[in-house]
Amino acid sequence: MNLTDPVVIAGFIALFVALGGGFLAVNLLIGRLVRPREPNAEKLEVYECGEPTIGSSFVQFDLRFYVVALLFIIFDVEVALFFPWATVFGKATQLNDPALATATADGTLSPAAIGLMRELGVRDPQLPPPDVLREPLAEKILWARERAQLAGRSELTDAQALAEWSVVDTGSKLARTALVDMAFFYAVLLVGFAYVWYRGDLDWVRAVSAERGAAPASRAA
Repeated sequence: MNLTDPVVIAGFIALFVALGGGFLAVNLLIGRLVRPREPNAEKLEVYECGEPTIGSSFVQFDLRFYVVALLFIIFDVEVALFFPWATVFGKATQLNDPALATATADGTLSPAAIGLMRELGVRDPQLPPPDVLREPLAEKILWARERAQLAGRSELTDAQALAEWSVVDTGSKLARTALVDMAFFYAVLLVGFAYVWYRGDLDWVRAVSAERGAAPASRAA
């Protein structure tokens, strides 16, 4: 069974919805059958902080309350969008770990590197051929060997060194891209927050004070 098939994914979603709806319906039915039924007048009264209500309980809230609540929901939900970028950044930095052997002696990807790349969304991880790598290759090989030596690993072959350099270069690019995306998105959030702050949508006390100060002036006029 291919878990990436859209039909299989839709089937799992439908099964999840059906199980959730069935669980809810069964619990409501059991509650209706076993709960005691003792109606009285006190149960129909409005309960508010243990005190009898004075006047109507249906009070209209200030519209600024809903504005602040909506702004909180908007910014709070958008913060969750940082999670995919943070995941990509974390996996990409793991590819740059000197202690991680990302290539085998024959110049192919190691199982650990393949697993990390698949977690990053690469379905068929492959290394580019050496002839497409930018010159000079000798410096890349020397850099990879020094990096492995500092990490306490064994001597790398030329093919293994070039492969590890390619993996590290790819991981660095992915990490920088994720970091730039997160910084740009965070800047957009800050601009939106500054805009609503400039408009006074978050300045609750000053708005109420201004209304109270304007009320006597209108009465005097």
